Amino acid sequence: MEERLKSTMRFYLLATQLKYKIRSGWNETHWNVSKERLESIAEHVYGTCILALSIDSEFETHLDIGKIMKMLVLHELGEVVIGDITPFDNITPEEKMKNEHLAIKEVLGDLIKKEEYFALLLEFSERKTREAIFAHHCDKLEADIQAKIYQDMGCQKTLDKQENNVVFKNRKVQQMLKNGAKTAFDIWYEWDKSLYADDEKFSALLDYIKEVNTQTDFSM
Repeated sequence: MEERLKSTMRFYLLATQLKYKIRSGWNETHWNVSKERLESIAEHVYGTCILALSIDSEFETHLDIGKIMKMLVLHELGEVVIGDITPFDNITPEEKMKNEHLAIKEVLGDLIKKEEYFALLLEFSERKTREAIFAHHCDKLEADIQAKIYQDMGCQKTLDKQENNVVFKNRKVQQMLKNGAKTAFDIWYEWDKSLYADDEKFSALLDYIKEVNTQTDFSM
């Protein structure tokens, strides 16, 4: 009993450190969002879960939503140890994944269900099942939505005031600017839209959030 109590609390206390870790994409070296309190990693995780429930409610997904929810609740565990690393932070996807897996094992510790949870995270990373693809899409689309929320709130700096933004060093982003990107969300939209090319639901949602105002178009 003593060991189970200790293992339970260790995992809880480690995992919930994500409540206090800020999403790197919004900080001063990335999009430099001008807001007193930026989104935490835990808030992002919560957002992915709510998004998954919303889509599963309104569209016939025929997926194991319980499995998807577990993937999403667990998918950022490695960031307890290594922090939030974006695609623009000078690390290869392979190196990032290797470091994440080591970090995840450290956080899972001696949980009785550690193998089950780690297997779910591997499935999420490999994106070979329908549930893993859906969960991955929720992870990405939730970030797109948050980018639009910050823009609609007036917290996003204009594209001519992005001197310290490492995102702008990317060739693909530079091409987007040449092609006429006007706002930060234009870049988010162009960067991620190909991810959802084979999924009508997610493609439609990305297009929809581009056209609406998240702060004025939805009543309580």
